[in-house]
Amino acid sequence: MEKTSDKTKTAVQGEMLHNRVKKRYQHLKKWARRIGIDVFRLYDRDIPEIPLVLDLYGDTVSGALYKRPYEKDPAEETLWLTVMAGAVSDALGIKRDRIFLKHRERQRGKSQYHKLGQKNVQREIHEEGLSFRVNLSDYLDTGFFPDRRRMRSRIRSEASGKTLLNLFCYTATFSVCAAVGGAEEIDSVDLSHPYLRWAAVNFGLNHLKTLTVSPEFLTQKPSSQGERTPYRLIQADVLPFLDAALKARLSWDIIILDPPAFSNSKKMSATLDIKRDHKPLISRCLSLLKDGGKLWFSGNARHFRLDPGEFPRWEVTDLTPFMEDEDFRGKKLPFCYTFTQINPLGVCSTK
Repeated sequence: MEKTSDKTKTAVQGEMLHNRVKKRYQHLKKWARRIGIDVFRLYDRDIPEIPLVLDLYGDTVSGALYKRPYEKDPAEETLWLTVMAGAVSDALGIKRDRIFLKHRERQRGKSQYHKLGQKNVQREIHEEGLSFRVNLSDYLDTGFFPDRRRMRSRIRSEASGKTLLNLFCYTATFSVCAAVGGAEEIDSVDLSHPYLRWAAVNFGLNHLKTLTVSPEFLTQKPSSQGERTPYRLIQADVLPFLDAALKARLSWDIIILDPPAFSNSKKMSATLDIKRDHKPLISRCLSLLKDGGKLWFSGNARHFRLDPGEFPRWEVTDLTPFMEDEDFRGKKLPFCYTFTQINPLGVCSTK
């Protein structure tokens, strides 16, 4: 009797999800077409008993099941996910084999970037005239974050004629946006060689060439560098890279600091906990800004809130509310702060 009841409950939840997703899609599709995007958030735990997050990537859906506050039999959970995937497929008219649902628990470090499979289902997706490569099947995350859309747009609009440093760059979507926006030079730093290769693909899809260089490249004399490629990919541990950049007295107009909440990668020289380490990390970046420069600090650490009082010489602006777009109304977003210098008279040097 209990098994029949469970099946009935799952069927009811499937119908609820079907109706919700169909309604959301009808609401969002015209808006998405109008602003020139084919990736957006469809569903984000709208119904408490259906703790899924679903993003539409063109003709494919990538989603995750968040950990429940109670134990559920693995076989029942698998069946439940199958029913939910079928409901999404029916609601959108998308083939079942294009619905990818994964399990998401609290992540430590860059575990969300570890490979989960080898299906290699890739798509080229589009946002405001730009193209990016995503992998829908093999990672918990796809290489592209819909909730950073407005940040990408803002950085693109501010990049013209600027030099930019993108730290923990992942697949370098911020860097691509800055390049298309007219940035003069861009240095994208990440410890992962596979993700830097992915970053190069993203640049290439937008007809931009990159050069993968060692961190030492930036400190060489121009005559020893040959032709200086403006868009450079640098495989490096960010913390030592920042120390070396400070020692070499390098500087940039814009710095993007978008770190993982926690990382203990074996390749890193030290662990990183953004709640513990944000102040020295931000301070290093601020020391690398040119006069009138701007630091963008963003991330997904739970319950994190920055204290502007820790940085008395800087104008700190919380732009998190600005990041909310139509598909994220009322949803929790990554935090986003900007830092601009205050001159001795107490007036912010940039806006």
